[in-house]
Amino acid sequence: MGKGCRMLAVATALACAMPQAAAVDVAKYVKRDQFEEIKISPNGDFYAATVPMEDRTVLAVLSRADNKIVTSFNTGRNTAIADFVWVNARQLVVSAAEKFGSMDEPRLTGELYRVDTSGGAEMLVGQRLNHQQTGTNIKTKKAEQVAAFLTDDLPADDRHVVISVMPFTADPFTRAERMDVNSGRRIPIARAPVRNARFVTDNAGVVRFALGAGIDNVNKLYYRKGDGAEWQLVNDEASTARIEKAIGFSADNATAYLQVEHADGPDAIVAMDAGTLARTPVLRDDNVDPHTIIRRPGTAVPVGVVFLDGRPRSAFFDEASSEARLQRSLEAAFPGDFPVVTSSTDDGRLTLVHTRSNRNPGDFFVFDTQAKSAEHLISSRNWFDPDRMAAAQPVSFKARDGLVINGFLTLPSAGGRHLAMVVMPHGGPFGVQDEWAFDTDSQLLAAAGYAVLRVNFRGSGNYGRAFRHAGARQWGGRMQDDVTDATRWAITEGYADPKRICLFGASYGGYASLMGVAREPDLYRCAAGYVGVYDLPMMHSRGDIQQRGSGETFLNEWIGPKAELAAVSPNRMADRIRVPVFLAAGGADERAPIEHSRMMERALLAAGVPVETLYYPTEGHGFYVESNRVAFYTRLLAFLNRHIGGSAATSGVAGAD
Repeated sequence: MGKGCRMLAVATALACAMPQAAAVDVAKYVKRDQFEEIKISPNGDFYAATVPMEDRTVLAVLSRADNKIVTSFNTGRNTAIADFVWVNARQLVVSAAEKFGSMDEPRLTGELYRVDTSGGAEMLVGQRLNHQQTGTNIKTKKAEQVAAFLTDDLPADDRHVVISVMPFTADPFTRAERMDVNSGRRIPIARAPVRNARFVTDNAGVVRFALGAGIDNVNKLYYRKGDGAEWQLVNDEASTARIEKAIGFSADNATAYLQVEHADGPDAIVAMDAGTLARTPVLRDDNVDPHTIIRRPGTAVPVGVVFLDGRPRSAFFDEASSEARLQRSLEAAFPGDFPVVTSSTDDGRLTLVHTRSNRNPGDFFVFDTQAKSAEHLISSRNWFDPDRMAAAQPVSFKARDGLVINGFLTLPSAGGRHLAMVVMPHGGPFGVQDEWAFDTDSQLLAAAGYAVLRVNFRGSGNYGRAFRHAGARQWGGRMQDDVTDATRWAITEGYADPKRICLFGASYGGYASLMGVAREPDLYRCAAGYVGVYDLPMMHSRGDIQQRGSGETFLNEWIGPKAELAAVSPNRMADRIRVPVFLAAGGADERAPIEHSRMMERALLAAGVPVETLYYPTEGHGFYVESNRVAFYTRLLAFLNRHIGGSAATSGVAGAD
């Protein structure tokens, strides 16, 4: 049995089998990946992998020699493994997350655990510490009302890590601590000079940067030249009108690297002399921001970036470096996919490579840098054949005011012109963007025969500060115009049948879908809103955004003052909507409380607009239970089928409130 097969057997043993359906098989689209993330141990003896299951995510540690599980770890129902790092050859530190109701995926709890390959596991820090201790070898830790997050795994230190610790208070100051992963003992090493800070260390584990913002939502970046040195303010967003963030240091710690916003155009990577603070530009793309930082394998040293200008592409600080040569060789070896090194052994010989594309959900390979050979480990979703999936092509057009808008057009595998189309605005909306990647919703809709248009309207991330800020207080305004202009572009270019176009989106995308049919009643034939917000004034009084310390400031600056929002709330404009609507929401949603959908439903019914609903009382901001997700997409395809054609699903629909 090959290694890929053995890894598949491991996934099958840990996860419940999902039901299969025919035709447009909704179940296979909502079925979770076999593995989410895999990292090789420093000595190459083990893999650690996160395995998604129905009600939790499990961390499985496997022997690389035979792929047998040596230990597994999870924190219970409705929880997940948010992140994990190898501290040494036999121990990991794990960040926990839990589904609290606000999101479709669990959120960080601020609790850290140690997991041993020998089978032991202990909570190291967290508010529920007293309830989680197993009594094996850690007796001195106490529960604290704090959240802790990993800052530096200290690759040269097999026993300690640097963590950030934040008390459960409004607008807290963060402190950095050095933690012993065996005893859980923590020693304070730095205190942030700014609230809600994130730290960046150098390659010796010394805290050198702190980036944070208080209730005013203004970012400040502080720097210090060494342990015990005074903090220096190196950027204040209030003065410079830009955010700067540190991304790491050169191997000798002589140079710090920053990602710096510009007034116009995308962000740049800048080198800052650690002594003189003199700055030198390093990398800047003409169109897009640096998306992912490429680091030297086995270290935190930044050596390049990935740009998402259509298909991903890599760029390096030194194109002659060994890291650049390795990346280029991987790109040549996987021409249809984009490869990323996710982890490596300490000696650099073995690297774990994750490849994926707009048609491939992802594959993991073990690459031997000496032998120049790659061995397939596992596919994320081997039930999809990339050659039979729909391709997403980058597109761009000019909005009515001349601003260039980018997006992605996915056509059914059979192609065609003048197709039924689903326009799908993304959620967020600020700083979020659609990418050249395997998008499950797009693939499902393309399998049903639809063209799918995803739009990175103004306010989206990846295109610089000015583009993102162009969306401020433009809910229902120019952001909506961009979606409308994208739809008209698709009609003009011959991709969309003007009589068969629907809107569908989640969260902000749900808002934009309902707002779209209110503002353009003759352009669309239907709209579907999933966990959307429809009464904007209510965002100032209900929901988890306004509960944050800077929440009210954010709402006023980015969405608008409460008194101005009724005019751009689709539930107040139901009399303008003349097409059928489908609404889906969760009763435990804290981001977009279900009352948004119920108010929208009541307004539509009062206006005589046909409306269908699917509500689950226990779901949050997006449905988490797979049977509920199957039901939602089955209902969505049936709704679209009735109004613009396309295939329906054959999966059954579960009951709902």
